[in-house]
Amino acid sequence: SLRSPSNGSSRQLSVDEMYLADTGGQYLDGTTDITRTVHWGTPTPLQKEAYTRVLMGNIDLSRLIFPPNTAGRAIESFARRPLWDVGLNYGHGTGHGIGNFLSVHEWPVGFQSNNVPLTAGMFTSIEPGYYQDGEFGIRIEDIALVVEAQTKKPFLTFEVVSLVPYDRNLIDISLLSPEQVRYLNTYYESIRARVGPELQRQQLQEEYDWLQRSTEP
Repeated sequence: SLRSPSNGSSRQLSVDEMYLADTGGQYLDGTTDITRTVHWGTPTPLQKEAYTRVLMGNIDLSRLIFPPNTAGRAIESFARRPLWDVGLNYGHGTGHGIGNFLSVHEWPVGFQSNNVPLTAGMFTSIEPGYYQDGEFGIRIEDIALVVEAQTKKPFLTFEVVSLVPYDRNLIDISLLSPEQVRYLNTYYESIRARVGPELQRQQLQEEYDWLQRSTEP
């Protein structure tokens, strides 16, 4: 359902809280669906750890290499494991198919038990989260394309096509593995290479400076 802001429901934002932005647009050449969570002040230790573990799950599923025709439900738990490790979880699906100028939630691709096996060329969201009732919510959602992996036999992996930095203020680097840090740095290099020149072309200097700061190794 479409929700519109109203004076009755609107609330002033504060730098002392989490802010979850689930955004997207439909264009003639594609559909976008992306969620980022930010905190402009000082997050609590729980907020920071929960965010980092959600990010770890997002990364672990995004960089996974798996056999062709693997069902999404068979690999879904990779996105949950960093949360499970400390007794946390989220109560929604890990991702859904996304149409090309069609449905934002397009069946039959995804990670549920009734979804079809993953094959190259499919687009799916990858969106783990964590929610503390009445306090804060975290979700990190990217759109990923299923592609062939560089392996001896033809296996599959994901190529994340959403190009928006994660909130550095919420990442506890000490929790990340060297592989996760490497993935993050490669992703940030990709954002700089693809988005940076476009911001410069549009002479958006403030936005370009923000992008550079947000994608430092």
